[in-house]
Amino acid sequence: DGCGHLVTYQDSGTMTSKNYPGTYPNHTVCERTITVPKGKRLILRLGDLDIESQTCASDYLLFTSSSDQYGPYCGSMTVPKELLLNTSEVTVRFESGSHISGRGFLLTYASSDHPDLITCLERASHYLKTEYSKFCPAGCKDIAGDISGNMVDGYRDTSLLCKAAIHAGIIADELGGQISVLQHKGISRYEGILANGVLSRDGSLSDKRFLFTSNGCSRSLSLEPDGQIRASSSWQSVNESGDQVHWSPGQARLQDQGPSWASGDSSNNHKPREWLEIDLGEKKKITGIRTTGSTQSNFNFYVKSFVMNFKNNNSKWKTYKGIVNNEEKVFQGNSNFRDPVQNNFIPPIVARYVRVVPQTWHQRIALKVELIGCQITQGNDSLVWRKTTQSTSVSTEKEDETITRPIPSEEMPTGMNITTVAIPLVLLVALLLAGMGIFAAFRKKKKKGSPYGSAEAQKTDCWKQIKYPFARHQSAEFTISYDNEKEMTQKLDLITSDMAG
Repeated sequence: DGCGHLVTYQDSGTMTSKNYPGTYPNHTVCERTITVPKGKRLILRLGDLDIESQTCASDYLLFTSSSDQYGPYCGSMTVPKELLLNTSEVTVRFESGSHISGRGFLLTYASSDHPDLITCLERASHYLKTEYSKFCPAGCKDIAGDISGNMVDGYRDTSLLCKAAIHAGIIADELGGQISVLQHKGISRYEGILANGVLSRDGSLSDKRFLFTSNGCSRSLSLEPDGQIRASSSWQSVNESGDQVHWSPGQARLQDQGPSWASGDSSNNHKPREWLEIDLGEKKKITGIRTTGSTQSNFNFYVKSFVMNFKNNNSKWKTYKGIVNNEEKVFQGNSNFRDPVQNNFIPPIVARYVRVVPQTWHQRIALKVELIGCQITQGNDSLVWRKTTQSTSVSTEKEDETITRPIPSEEMPTGMNITTVAIPLVLLVALLLAGMGIFAAFRKKKKKGSPYGSAEAQKTDCWKQIKYPFARHQSAEFTISYDNEKEMTQKLDLITSDMAG
């Protein structure tokens, strides 16, 4: 098998020869069929091709579809950097004979929905624009190449773009995705950090650096009262003075000084049963987590891997799973007691309660955490609420329906609607009163007395005939008050909050 790194998703992927970027082995064959959704065209981009043979007789790279053939490619011949095929499926064949050197190939592909596809080897220094957008394929995380910097200060312009995007939590390696890049003036020093399974290194001064634009949901979710953090157990140690030191759940905030939370059980043999639980007070959108170990140099404790559980009010705990394989996702944790590590959730977790469940650890489970995310906000163009059909009979649950309506424009206050309705009503009442007066005078002149009773009684009955129908009409459609509007707004906020996420 001459195939090396291979990651594929629905509409993009990355593929290399074996040992890339080292020398590919002698006398091997690599053959794979790659596809994108039917109806789309395949885009192939060769990031690197280094095959020793000059004749393509025994060492070559070849692309074959049902109707066309591209290649064979080898040696020093001119090879197109990009191929746009008239098909959604192609077979990639790489064959090697006897040779001394050669890296082989690195190939990325995507569907024609992503004409701005780049390879895993592109660096920010390859682009002159101060702002641009590109599509990164799935599978760039494990491709050889350094990145320097972090998601806050930015990355040195010599860093690999797609690998940096995975590190920053902009895209997931197994999915790929669109990135938006902003070039800035460089800084004197770049600080590295482990994030999303990618280790960035410290970097020196550069003329330029780059950052990624994001959705803005990356603020620290503050953990304030002690009651917000619970744990399955906690540890108590004794210091040199003989005093007890509590490693309680309340000490698990990343920003706090002193020891972290540590579990009461230090066994490495038992099944992972310990957990640290955080109550955010309400449902929130959680896009990532930062963790450290004990932070104490004389207690070399840290969690090496963990899974995430989450739930909302009155619901069961769920385990965060990967998108591609739908299996429990195990996150890479810390490698020492001190340095923070970040992991992002793509897609985000929407929940009130989250649990960090350690899977592997060094000596003893010890954690400090910081959750990253934002409040859940409703879209600006619609509200969702429950509307009950008005009826003279008792309404039933079947009459309730969920509907979506636009928010009224701020330039057209509801008072204008009241005025529009009130003016015709006043005119209607005035006309009715005038008509009744003329009718009463005419009847009195024509004939004294009344078959309907006294004038007072007649007057009362006339008002009943006018007032009651009008009152029914008003209460059914036209009665609007500020207090009712406020009450309705509160009800809408409650219902919208319940339905969010």
